[in-house]
Amino acid sequence: MVASFQSLKFRFPWRRYQGLFLRNLSTHMADNHLHVIAPPGSGKTLLGLEILRQIGNRTLVLAPTLTIRNQWEERLQQYFTENGDFGNVSFAMDKPSDITLSTYQGLHAFYKRMASESEFLGFFNKQGIKTIVLDEAHHLKNEWWKCLFALKQDQELKVVALTATPPFDSSQAEVKRYFDLCGEVDDEIAIPNLVKEGDLCPHQDFVHFSLPDQLTIDFIVAFRLKVAEMVQGLKTDTWLIDRLMNHRFYVNTGDSLPEIYQQPSFFSALLIFLHAIGVEIPRQKLKVLGFERKDSIEFPAFTNDWAAILLNYILFEERNHETAKDEGLKALEKRLRKIGVLKTHRVDLIGNESFYRTLSNSPGKLNSIVQIVAAAEVEMGAHLRAVVLTDYIRKEYLETADDSVSEISKLGVLPIFHRLRIALHDPSSMAVLTGSLVIVSKVVFKIICDTLGGSNFTHKPIAPDLDFVAIKAKNKVSETLVGIITDLFQKGRVRTLIGTKSLLGEGWDAPAINTLVLASSVGSFVTSNQMRGRAIRSYAPNPDKTAVIWHLICLDPSDEEGGKDLETLNRRFTAFMGISNSKPLRITNGMDRLDLVIPKVGDEVEKTNRMSTDLARNRNNIRENWQKAIGSGTGLVKELKSFYKGGNSYQVQKRLHYRDMVLFGFLELSIALGYFVPEFILKHLNILLHGGWMKFIYTLISALLFGFGVKAFKVFKLYINHGRLHKDVQKMGWAVLYTMNELGFLTSNMADLEIVVSLDGRGTVSCVPKGMSTYESTIFINALEQVIAPIENPRYLLLRGDWLRRFMGVQRYLVVPERFGENKQHAALFLKHWKRTVGNAKLLYTRHLQGRKALLKARMFHMSNAQGEKTKKSVIWH
Repeated sequence: MVASFQSLKFRFPWRRYQGLFLRNLSTHMADNHLHVIAPPGSGKTLLGLEILRQIGNRTLVLAPTLTIRNQWEERLQQYFTENGDFGNVSFAMDKPSDITLSTYQGLHAFYKRMASESEFLGFFNKQGIKTIVLDEAHHLKNEWWKCLFALKQDQELKVVALTATPPFDSSQAEVKRYFDLCGEVDDEIAIPNLVKEGDLCPHQDFVHFSLPDQLTIDFIVAFRLKVAEMVQGLKTDTWLIDRLMNHRFYVNTGDSLPEIYQQPSFFSALLIFLHAIGVEIPRQKLKVLGFERKDSIEFPAFTNDWAAILLNYILFEERNHETAKDEGLKALEKRLRKIGVLKTHRVDLIGNESFYRTLSNSPGKLNSIVQIVAAAEVEMGAHLRAVVLTDYIRKEYLETADDSVSEISKLGVLPIFHRLRIALHDPSSMAVLTGSLVIVSKVVFKIICDTLGGSNFTHKPIAPDLDFVAIKAKNKVSETLVGIITDLFQKGRVRTLIGTKSLLGEGWDAPAINTLVLASSVGSFVTSNQMRGRAIRSYAPNPDKTAVIWHLICLDPSDEEGGKDLETLNRRFTAFMGISNSKPLRITNGMDRLDLVIPKVGDEVEKTNRMSTDLARNRNNIRENWQKAIGSGTGLVKELKSFYKGGNSYQVQKRLHYRDMVLFGFLELSIALGYFVPEFILKHLNILLHGGWMKFIYTLISALLFGFGVKAFKVFKLYINHGRLHKDVQKMGWAVLYTMNELGFLTSNMADLEIVVSLDGRGTVSCVPKGMSTYESTIFINALEQVIAPIENPRYLLLRGDWLRRFMGVQRYLVVPERFGENKQHAALFLKHWKRTVGNAKLLYTRHLQGRKALLKARMFHMSNAQGEKTKKSVIWH
């Protein structure tokens, strides 16, 4: 241990959940990584200081801002020393000390100043820095990764990552890079523990839906129709058909195999397109995909997704100097550009980005905000502390006449202000607080002038409502102005505050908030979660505080799944942990806990919103539900869900396939055999009496096969496809667990572990591991998800190979998890335990020619892909 660390000691008792976390520290650091999710209010900085103290190495602490960097030094001196006199701390990257505090930008700038990467690495090696702490690790930007990865790979560093919100809604590449640097999540400080200890207040999330205006609907429908017309037109495009019929992949398939297996999606799209226009695909082409002569092949429909793959390859992947001159190619580009689907280096037939911008800023959300805040004002009265957070100010609407307010069609601070100014019973309690615009009532402005002096401000009345003024601070009182308005909000003189996330999203603290409306669509959900985290903090002057957080959704009526706005919120809810709205009460993350039925039309939207408003109004019920749910659990466990996504509802499909076909099939067979066998014996009794046993048996078997063979075959095949999913998941889970144990990923006792699998009425299979640490359950859930999720590009596949499946032509490919597929020995170990717990299977390596065939076949016709199965990981209080 660094000598100076011996003088450091935390001066106060640890909270119970903090002490429990610290007791497991040595276990977490076994792989030189510690990745902790710690919500706001959990003492993350104090835990970080104790972690680096216990590790005992010279340490570099990186933070996203100077303010947060400085907080580390303040907490160090205040909580770990007697007199605030720890001197072995530095803010200078070029003059490090035992504890060096900097920002991510500061490290990157230091790296750029170095003559070479080797000089940069040599500096850290010489200084003996062996631990790096990444505070608010979700802030890492693309350009900051390189120097951190170089440090980690060059030297045996211990990496401690602290975050309230992993960047789950970033791109897949960014998420992978994040976890490669920070490691898997080792532990998560549970929000229920913080609510139990009184550090966070009971709270609930609600969703308020709106529909786009007619102009937006017309835009969306017109776009969808143009895309559908374009995709249909491809099927009669003689230039495209000729190009694909004469493509080397199709004409010289055998000679193009290496390229085909590098571009399997395009080859699949090519065959699907040609099949869709009536071309009979020769069997030898399909053999490349791994299909045998006897296989029954049902081609997928030529959808927008396949069209996008086809067009992106032709226009970008395969484009060269010669093809760029092709007149047919230019004509195709012109058509795509005309309907707005040709982006920079890609074709977008979904239109999500343009739709998201349109829907996320829909004026329908203005109505939602008015309804939410007006209802909260009636409910809470003088106790209301509401914050509305949005992205843009929209200064062009500063002076808007009352009769023009309803015509505002943009979401922003001033449109919200004007709507609420007209709708609220007491508009004088409302204020606007942004970095460049502050609006308060004249009553509040007088209080500010009395406190800070009127000469420090300029002010201008806002027409047409002269009861409000826009004020600007002179000199250096801007921060003081923010502070005093925040104080007035805390005390209740300002009860509704409208602001931008750029000012209030991070670093602003007002724990009196009890109603938060997130009308922000720009940026990642990290900001949303940080603002939400401030709203759910407890507030000593109001020990019964219960917070309500509203999320706004504008639905896409042309999308069965609700649209991009809803999809984005679904993803963000992976970081929002809270109470369920339905029984049994659960504390978990994800949007499922709200038990929402997504509305489709106006009447349904209004009904759903009324129900949500009624639930939000009953804050006592929210408090009681938290207390009940907290009492029913002791800690967090991971859960994996596999969702049924068939064309019919699960119950309908289950009845069709299981009861009507499987159950009735078995019953029908039993009854038929009950009549048939005795009758058969009586008819052939003379053969038995004369000793012709063998002849009798042959005759009986032949009769059974001819009479009942086809029926029995169909019944057994349906049972294999539909009757054993949740049982299989449990067996697969044990295969994963046994492999983890043999590879050394488990420190828990196998005898204490349990895998609980259930199947609900909607067809959702839920798997919860019990008895293992957070780190172990993370590895388990990730591995099991990779086994059953749709196939992407694994190194090894499993082909379920029991004789019954082969006989019935029911093949299923599954993935060997990435953690077990690093080499053949580990993959073979997983296969061994698979055979032990699940059944016979064959291991396929996908990086050679035969394996690429299997992978292509699996990706094109895999049962999960075809039926649209989806999986989701959750964290639940159990």
